[in-house]
Amino acid sequence: MATYYAIAATGQAILGLLADACPKPEFAGARFEPYQASDLQKPAMEEGLSLYLYRVAINGSIRNPPPRLGPDGRRYRPSLLIDLHYLLTAWAKTAARQQRLLGWAMRTLEDTPILPQGLLNHYTPEREVFRPNETVEVIFEPVSLQDMINIWEVAKNNQQPSATYLARAIALESELDLSELPLVQTRVFDYGKVPAC
Repeated sequence: MATYYAIAATGQAILGLLADACPKPEFAGARFEPYQASDLQKPAMEEGLSLYLYRVAINGSIRNPPPRLGPDGRRYRPSLLIDLHYLLTAWAKTAARQQRLLGWAMRTLEDTPILPQGLLNHYTPEREVFRPNETVEVIFEPVSLQDMINIWEVAKNNQQPSATYLARAIALESELDLSELPLVQTRVFDYGKVPAC
C-alpha cells in the first residue's frame, strides 16, 4: 500500500523510465516532463515527451478491500484503489521526428509494463512511497476519437501525436487505525424477567 505520494511518484517513474532508456544518439536533447492542462497550450519544450495526468478514477475491479494490517498488527482503514489515466505526447520540430519519438516511447512502455517498487521509489528521493512487494502496471489504453478530442479540448489548436496509458490499481493507504474494543468476556440476558413494581 502506497502513501498519498503515489500519484506523483507513478508519473515520475514513467518519465524516469523513458529518460533512462532514451537512445541518446538519436534523441540527445529530448526532455521528459510532467504536464498539466495549461502546458499543452504552449509547450515549453522543442523535443521530448510530456506526460499529462488527465483523469484519476476509483478502480472498478476491487471495490471493497479488507482493512490493512500494519507491521505491528494494528488494523487500518482499507486502502483506496485508484487508476491513473495519462496522455503521453511527443514534441519535436518535424512530424517524422515526433512519430519516431512516440513510437520508441510506446515500445519502451510495452517492454516494461510492470514498474517495480525500486523504480517507483527511485524518483521520489524524499521518502519511500511504495512498499517492497508493490508494483504498478502500466498498459496502453485505447480511447475513442471523441474522448481524445475531449482530452485535447484545453489546447484545440495545438493537438499533437499522443498515446493514452492507464496505471491501474494503485493502493493509497490510510493512516487512520480501526479502534478495537476489548473482547466480550460474559454476556447477561434479562429475558423473561418481570420488572419489580
